[in-house]
Amino acid sequence: MIPIKKNQKLTSLCVLFLVALFSIDTVAQTTVIPNQDSRVITTGVPFILIASDARAAGMGDMGVATSVDTYSQQWNPSKYAFSEAKSGIGISYTPYLSKLVNDIFLGNITYFNRINERSAFAVSLKYFSLGEIELREDEFVDPIIEKPNELTFDASYSLRLSDQFSMAVALRYLRSDLKIQAVDVNAKAASSFGVDISGYYQSEEEAYNDFNGRWRGGFAIQNLGPKIKYDEGGTENFLPTNLRLGGGFDFIFDQYNRVNVTAEITKLLVPTPPVYGTEFNYTDTNGNGVYDADTDTLGAIENSNVIIEGQDPNVGFMSGVFQSFNDAPGGFSEELDEFTWALGAEYVYQDSFALRLGYFNENELKGARKFFAMGAGFKYSAIDIDLSYLFSASKVQSPLENTLRFSLSFNFGDGEYSEY
Repeated sequence: MIPIKKNQKLTSLCVLFLVALFSIDTVAQTTVIPNQDSRVITTGVPFILIASDARAAGMGDMGVATSVDTYSQQWNPSKYAFSEAKSGIGISYTPYLSKLVNDIFLGNITYFNRINERSAFAVSLKYFSLGEIELREDEFVDPIIEKPNELTFDASYSLRLSDQFSMAVALRYLRSDLKIQAVDVNAKAASSFGVDISGYYQSEEEAYNDFNGRWRGGFAIQNLGPKIKYDEGGTENFLPTNLRLGGGFDFIFDQYNRVNVTAEITKLLVPTPPVYGTEFNYTDTNGNGVYDADTDTLGAIENSNVIIEGQDPNVGFMSGVFQSFNDAPGGFSEELDEFTWALGAEYVYQDSFALRLGYFNENELKGARKFFAMGAGFKYSAIDIDLSYLFSASKVQSPLENTLRFSLSFNFGDGEYSEY
């Protein structure tokens, strides 16, 4: 045995320490590399958010705080408690992707009835047809025709709580039949239900220096309900739950001329997609605890869906509503980016003719919908005819670009209730 001196023992310990340190430095560790995913919020049955009536479309897709009309069901049914007509029925038609096809459209039929001085009810059906799809195995076989579609049916009840304020609740059934029966014989339509809660304020007519005026305000929480699932075992999709807030003012110059101006903001009450990353094994060659692309080597994928920023969006629909106000990875500024806003104006002559202008704006990182709209309305006796047209102002062209929307409504017992 060769004797080892004290300083030789110290040297041996140092060597062992360096070997151990080197072993630790080169051990496999993990890192997360961010994915460049978009944070545009997507939902199921998005067709619900398309303005189906020409009056609202002509003012930039708004209606929560505009004056009452036949189609208030889609925007704010509590307005029906202020209707001067006893009842009404409306039919609207909106072509969709009209530059490409001629059989995709959105149709709507609405009926309302003012029960008495303080209450009213309404029902409506909205139908979205995706046209005909031909399925062929080869050129020698007759095609199979499929007609995917989506629809909603809703009913509302509104109650006037004071002379100037009313509230309403609406229950909505949603059905989305997008599956192809010829491909899957067991295919079934997806369905869910939603609830709307809304309120509307309309002041008395007040005298100003050169004109009379009237204030309007409204809010609506729409499509509050369980998620919708298109496939068994598939991902559940949030309904397009949203919050609408709006206000407006009517400039009443005389008994013939009136100008109504309105502003509205809207926010989806749905979680923001977080920033995801992919987690890899890697060899930390230099021992700094950070992945260096020049020196370290990536290994196998550990997890491809790691949340780096934001919150987990896989929550219940009620939790999603509250989470939607503070879960944007970019913080408060990104939360503000998720609001859309619209401005609209309407000139009315003798309650028989109207001209409308509107502008709608959405942040470029959240969908980039930006467009100008214009429209007109004509009234003869109990019949109202409304038209609207859209001009895209975004690099992302709207599917409704250069589309003429049409609405027809009949009001019965017009003037039975006097509000002003």
